[in-house]
Amino acid sequence: MIRDALSLQALTRLSSELDAALAAPADFPQRIRAALLAASQDRQLLSPAQRTSDPQTYTRHLLAADPHGRYAIAALVWEPGQASPVHGHQTWCAYAVIEGTLAETLFRWDPATNRAIETRRHAREPGAVSYVGAGRGAIHQLGNPPDSGRRAMSLHVYGVAAAQIATHVNDLVAV
Repeated sequence: MIRDALSLQALTRLSSELDAALAAPADFPQRIRAALLAASQDRQLLSPAQRTSDPQTYTRHLLAADPHGRYAIAALVWEPGQASPVHGHQTWCAYAVIEGTLAETLFRWDPATNRAIETRRHAREPGAVSYVGAGRGAIHQLGNPPDSGRRAMSLHVYGVAAAQIATHVNDLVAV
């Protein structure tokens, strides 16, 4: 019960910071990154139920959503070997690694072949934060490497209403 109250306080704090970022469009990406970095370091952010996973695919837990439909906050839980599909974004989004290490593979869009071409890979350690706008300018794949030996968790904010989190975020692309 106390743990859930602390988690709620942390999410309320993050939501307030996101609201302030949306009110300052010129500083929006920087403020989103700062808010996610602060939230990712709060050990009270996720309740035990929000840390659960699925052995088949990464798990997305909706944590909070703006009542005006401007954003949704989710925790993603990744078991070793689980990864997102290669995707761009239909909306702005940002994430921070909370626990474990994620592997991020970046791609560039090739309009001549209608495919994404891999450009580089890098490890994303706890505290790593990323923000991208909508479009195919920031195509990537996130995942927990098969040999990691441990669960990984990340905190994501998407510029959509909660009801659209599964359908209006990722722009799946061919590789």
